Amino acid sequence: MITGKNIILALFFVVLFSSSGNGQIFDFSKPDPYKKVFVETDDFDVSYLQILEDALDKIETDTLKFTVLNDLAYYWHTRNLTTALGFTEKGLKLTNEKNNGLWHGRFQITQGAILLRQEKLDTAEVILLEAAKKVEETDFAFLNTQLGYVYERRGQLGRAADYALKTFRLGEKLNDKKALGIAYSDLSNLFWKQGKYEEGLEYGLKSLSFFEELGLNDLDYDFTLYIVGNNYLSLKQYDKAMEYYERSIEIGEHYGFYNNLSDVYISLVDLYAFLNQLNKAEEAGKNAIKYAYLLDNAFMLMRSYLSVGELQSDNGNYPGAIENIQKSIEVATPNFGDGFFLSKAYNSLGKAYAKNEQYQEAYKAFSEYDSLNRIVFTAEADQRISRLQTEFEVAQKENTIQLQETKLLQQKTSQNLISLIASLLLLFLLVLFISFRNNRKKNKRLRKQNKEKEFLLKEIHHRVKNNLEVVSSLLALQTAQVKDPNVVSAMKESQNRVYSMSIIHQRLYQSNHLSTIEMKDYFFNLGTHILDSFGEEERIKINYKMAELHLDVDTAVPLGLIVNELLTNSLKYAFPNERQGVITIDLSRKSAENIQLLVKDNGIGQTRDGPIKGTGFGKKLIELLTKQLDGTRQVIHTPGTQYLFEFKVHKAV
Repeated sequence: MITGKNIILALFFVVLFSSSGNGQIFDFSKPDPYKKVFVETDDFDVSYLQILEDALDKIETDTLKFTVLNDLAYYWHTRNLTTALGFTEKGLKLTNEKNNGLWHGRFQITQGAILLRQEKLDTAEVILLEAAKKVEETDFAFLNTQLGYVYERRGQLGRAADYALKTFRLGEKLNDKKALGIAYSDLSNLFWKQGKYEEGLEYGLKSLSFFEELGLNDLDYDFTLYIVGNNYLSLKQYDKAMEYYERSIEIGEHYGFYNNLSDVYISLVDLYAFLNQLNKAEEAGKNAIKYAYLLDNAFMLMRSYLSVGELQSDNGNYPGAIENIQKSIEVATPNFGDGFFLSKAYNSLGKAYAKNEQYQEAYKAFSEYDSLNRIVFTAEADQRISRLQTEFEVAQKENTIQLQETKLLQQKTSQNLISLIASLLLLFLLVLFISFRNNRKKNKRLRKQNKEKEFLLKEIHHRVKNNLEVVSSLLALQTAQVKDPNVVSAMKESQNRVYSMSIIHQRLYQSNHLSTIEMKDYFFNLGTHILDSFGEEERIKINYKMAELHLDVDTAVPLGLIVNELLTNSLKYAFPNERQGVITIDLSRKSAENIQLLVKDNGIGQTRDGPIKGTGFGKKLIELLTKQLDGTRQVIHTPGTQYLFEFKVHKAV
């Protein structure tokens, strides 16, 4: 007999399992009632987790219940790790009671994925290795990915790449395109971390092609969009980076992938900063922190605070930057396993301290950075990943050749003539392939040598810059012990001279041009620093009346020292009694071999034969540097003072 209560219950099931709005996740009229999320259907919204949870108590088949419960646990780990762990522990208990070793192992893989994101890397590794003894071969792609993440988080990038290769080989063996997509995605991420952005982009796009061929919009596809965006951002292709980040956000917001959303918004902080859209960068930082808190993930929270701190540092808010970067490091301590991002945090903290003239703290932070950096970016890890990349490519080629040979054998059994023609064609292709492979190896070797030389040169400039900052810090420490104002002034001028040289090396290792310096940007940073060191940002303004101009290092360093001395003299003597003033710097190329430098102020000026103020060391230094550059100097005593130089220089590349 159909009662009112039965009708209500029936209506409940119709609503729960109907196709309307939920992509027919459940249809109990079929032998296989569950359309697995992100595999057989993705036509649903963020409510799908509640649908799965509501269905649990109505499912009687063990295998189906295990499948739904495991999906619940895994996809909850994209929103809240604590909730996800609760479902996992329920699954582990249930499979123990049912004595089902296979599904117990699968729940252990999900448990490992959650624990490693809770910074419990050792426990996650033990559980994942135990699960490997229980699960089937088809489960190893997911298992290997989680083990790879464990080693990646520890900074062991070489071992992480080993597991990506295992996943790749498994995908080839089983013809599992999802596994191949995951392998390429993992390697793309590792290349990005190692600064190999072109390789990272290539492998990321290959990964996306596999996911798109399968029609998947799942968590791994969303993460790969973010990784591709990162590689485009590092290659300074900002429009492409924005395109992939927006696609990732669209998927993440639709399905509630909070971990990926936090990742993307962290990267958007950098992208908007590069585009000088500071309000959007700040908003992205807030979103990154919001999703990290929702996820209850210390790793995401640490990186979110770091991105906000770096943004503040780049915009001159050094106290705020120090506060947020310190928060980032505090979140990461003591169980944080990722040396890559922790080294980034200490490097950024050191820069913020240095810019805030807290040189002792800066030195300590840079020391921590160097220690962590040596652990993560080892020559062994670089060689290991390069070797694995070669194995990936060789495996692809071997698979292609094997497939061609199989087709030829099939044709040979059906028609001898076609077999003969195909064999001749194969031989011709083989000759071309060998020729192409040899040329590719040569080109690859040359590219590798160029990259190694470029890396070494950047590393040299980086070290020189760091050493000059140490010298500057030592001078600052010594200055703090001196009470004589004349000595203090001399020490501060020495610090500015050292800083003018350190900017050169900083610009060299941060730019794509290792042999030239863009002078307008360089003078702007130098002038800002000098005004800041004298505390004259409000009273004195500097105009940079010059277009972009690239000069070689041997010319840029003396020019920087000359401008440093002239700016210092103007600030000390040209504007007494709190007088407002303007200083103008104009550098222009007059011919292929000649440049002209004009530095002038509208101060009180000086008489032609007036007494020399100060020690006279600055004047002597300017004369020596002018001779070094084979130049001439002219002093014009107008209202204010003008210094006009002409130099012979080599043409910048």
